[in-house]
Amino acid sequence: MLEKALAQGIHSSGGEAILAGVIPTPGLAFLAKKMGRVGIVISASHSSFEFNGFKIFKSDGTKLTDEEEETFEGLIFKKNFLVDGLSGREILTDENLAREYVFFLKNIFPPAYNLQRKKIILDCANGATHRVAPRVFEDLGADLTLIFTEPDGRNINADCGSQYTSHLEAAVKKEPGAIGFAFDGDGDRLIAVADDGKTLTGDQILYILARFFLAKGLLKNNRVVSTVMSNINFINALKALELEHLATDVGDRAVFYAMRARGAVLGGEESGHIIFSDFHTTGDGILSALFLLSALDHFKKDLSQLAGELNLAPKALLSVTVRNRPELRLIPEISQAVKKAEASLGSGGRVLVRYSGTEPLCRVMVEGRNEPEIKKLVAEIAEIIEKKLN
Repeated sequence: MLEKALAQGIHSSGGEAILAGVIPTPGLAFLAKKMGRVGIVISASHSSFEFNGFKIFKSDGTKLTDEEEETFEGLIFKKNFLVDGLSGREILTDENLAREYVFFLKNIFPPAYNLQRKKIILDCANGATHRVAPRVFEDLGADLTLIFTEPDGRNINADCGSQYTSHLEAAVKKEPGAIGFAFDGDGDRLIAVADDGKTLTGDQILYILARFFLAKGLLKNNRVVSTVMSNINFINALKALELEHLATDVGDRAVFYAMRARGAVLGGEESGHIIFSDFHTTGDGILSALFLLSALDHFKKDLSQLAGELNLAPKALLSVTVRNRPELRLIPEISQAVKKAEASLGSGGRVLVRYSGTEPLCRVMVEGRNEPEIKKLVAEIAEIIEKKLN
């Protein structure tokens, strides 16, 4: 329904709409840059289908900046649309465009490495990677097992994918020597499950990739970008490698523009968005998996071994559904609770409270040395937020 309305709107305003079919968000970004066109993805990202909306890419394959997005929203809210009565060219459908994206991914995978007889389990979240990802890994020779590859329009991200890895963990444990990759619904996130059945965080993946890029001479300026959500031990581990770490606001868009501004080629989020700016303009779950497999081949180690080389500080995270979104620092009870928690943690921990950018949620994160303490603190802050914002 959204696709048809969008295509008709473009057509009636004199534009040309080409429908690429079901394709991951990074695939659409790739095509936008390759074809020099604006790209629009209909997606709920990592959320359930009720949150479907639009992601817009410019003709260089990058997302709108905050300023461009605000300008665009202003035109919509003011109903300042283009002149009616125009007629564009015929609305076209070209599902073969997905093949160009598959070819792009396979060509990036280093020819020195191969996936012959590599046991890989893919969780495609009943989403946009359900055709593309299997084709890529099968063409590269992997011994592939697939789960959650049957989308019906409503089951996307439903107890599967990057947000819910329990099924993938169980599948990996049943298959000795296998590793698992979970994508989110639109395919721009990757969460990996190691051969021991344990799920890696985005920080662990990014740390392995930083070491790999450093070893291969690909890490320009020795800089890595991540967000304020990254684990404190991840940041310290980068410093131990003599790498500069830059922290941004949450969101892959913030990471990308910081990378561009500071000449970094590797960045990502704890949630599993990884950006390789020398290769792509946005986070790409499939590409992240391919580079992670390249790192395993390079280091000649299992994923569980590489993951174990970064010991993360204990972290507690709670999401509170909220009706209102006032500035958090202006609510005395919340500010006081945060300061109290910070004082209790001292220099060995930190507290972060922020609103979700995609859902009606306020997220509370506490890191520290003592797991029972941080769980208690995060629950206390979440309880106050629940009372004050609902």
